[in-house]
Amino acid sequence: MVIYNTARKEKERFVPLEDKRVRIYVCGPTVYDDAHLGHARSSVAFDLLRRTLTALGYDVTFVKNFTDIDDKILKKMAETGKSLEAITTHYIRRYKEDMHAIGVPDPDIEPRATESIDDIITFIEHLMQKGCAYVISDGVYFDTSKDPKYLCLSHRHVDESQNIARVEGSSEKRDPKDFALWKFSKAGEVAYESPWGSGRPGWHIECSAMIKKHLATDHKYQIDIHGGGADLLFPHHENEAAQSRCESGHYLARYWMHNGFVQINGEKMSKSLGNSFFLKDALKVYDGEVVRFYLLSTHYRANFNFNEEDLLASKKRLDRLYRLKKRLAVKSGSAVGKAFKKALLDALSDDLNISAALAVVDEMIQHANESLDENSKNKALKKETYANIAYLDELLGIGGSDPFRYFQQGIDEEMKQEIETLIAERTEAKKAKDFARSDAIRDKLTAMGIQIMDTPEGTLWEKSGQ
Repeated sequence: MVIYNTARKEKERFVPLEDKRVRIYVCGPTVYDDAHLGHARSSVAFDLLRRTLTALGYDVTFVKNFTDIDDKILKKMAETGKSLEAITTHYIRRYKEDMHAIGVPDPDIEPRATESIDDIITFIEHLMQKGCAYVISDGVYFDTSKDPKYLCLSHRHVDESQNIARVEGSSEKRDPKDFALWKFSKAGEVAYESPWGSGRPGWHIECSAMIKKHLATDHKYQIDIHGGGADLLFPHHENEAAQSRCESGHYLARYWMHNGFVQINGEKMSKSLGNSFFLKDALKVYDGEVVRFYLLSTHYRANFNFNEEDLLASKKRLDRLYRLKKRLAVKSGSAVGKAFKKALLDALSDDLNISAALAVVDEMIQHANESLDENSKNKALKKETYANIAYLDELLGIGGSDPFRYFQQGIDEEMKQEIETLIAERTEAKKAKDFARSDAIRDKLTAMGIQIMDTPEGTLWEKSGQ
C-alpha cells in the first residue's frame, strides 16, 4: 500500500512499525455542538482507511478522541447554564448517533481530555524538566525555540506562522509562536489542580498525551498514522508534533494524512461564515448510506463541494447497485470474486483511490446485469454477485441494506403505515376475488407515488421514480 504523507508531500510505501500491526490516531471533535459535514467527511475518510488496512490483513488499533474541555465548551456553559458534563455527554451521544447513521463504527479507543488530566500533567512536567516549557501569568507555554524541527510538518515559514497561528494575546510569551500547554482558570470556570496552579489543558497537549498513553511505541516513531482534517495541519498537528518530539525524543507519527476541506456550494465551510451544514439536517432528508456514499465518492485529499445536485447524482449511482441486488433475488452468496476483490484492494492500496475502486464496482454491476439479461436463472452468477455486494458492505460500508427498504427512502412512518394498510386491504380483496377493489387500491397507491410488486413472499413496495 502507498499513502500520501503530508510531512513529505509525496506518496510513500506504507511500512508499519510492527509487522502486520497498525496504530492510527485521528483527531476527533470538540463536543459543544452537533456534528457538521466536515466531521462526517473526516470520519468517512479514515473509516475507509481503517477498513482497507483491515482487509489487507493488518491488525488495526484505531483511536479517536473527544475534546471535552475547551473555551467553546465554557462559552456554551455560560450561554445555557448547563454543566460541562451535561453538554459534553449530550453532544458525544449525538455525534456517535450521527456517525453510526453514516456507517462509521466506534473507534477501538475513545479517550476524552477530561479523563486524561493526570497524563497531560505528567507530559507537561516532562517538558518543564527538559527546559521546553515555561510559566507566565496566564499559564504554562511550550517554548517553540527548543524544537529545531518546528514547522517541518506544515512546511510554513517562521513569519507566516506568526501571522497565522492561533496564539493567545499575552505579551509575556517569549515568542509569538509559543502555545499554551496549561491555561490558568478564571473565577467560576471549570478547573483541575496542577503543580502550576488550577486550570485546564491547552488544545494541542491533550492529543500528544493520549497518544502516548494509548498507542506509543519505543520505535523512532510513536505511531504509524496520524490523521485529521487539513484545517488541523497548522497549528494543531504542528504543535502536537513539536511537543511530542521534545518530550519523548521520538517523532510522533511516521505518516500524516489529511482530508480536504468541505465547502457548501463552493464556499469553505465555516461557522464564522454562517454556512455550516449540520449532518443531522442532511440526515433528515437523505438516508445515511446515501450521504456516506456521496462523501466517500470524492478522494479524501480533495476539497469537497457539498451540493444537493451532486448528492442526487451520487444517489443514482448507488441506486444501480441496489437495483442489481434486488434483481438477484437470493438471500445468500458464495465466495467473493477473486478478480473483483483484487481490483478493489489494488485501487484502495493506491492512497485510497476511491475513483478507481468505484469504477471496479460500476464494471461489476454492468457485467452482472448483462449476464443476467442473457440468462436470468444463472444461480452461480447471482450468488457470486451477492457475495461481491456483501464484500462492498464490509470494505466500503455500502450495499448492506435490504434493496426494497432502500427504495422506500423518503417515506415517513405515517405514510408507511398507510401504505401497509392499503396493501393488506388489497390482499384481502384479492382473496375475496374483489378485483375491482384490488385494482382501485393499486391505482390509489400509484397516485401516491408507490409502486407495488407481487412476489412469492408477498406484496412488496417502493417509492416510484427511483
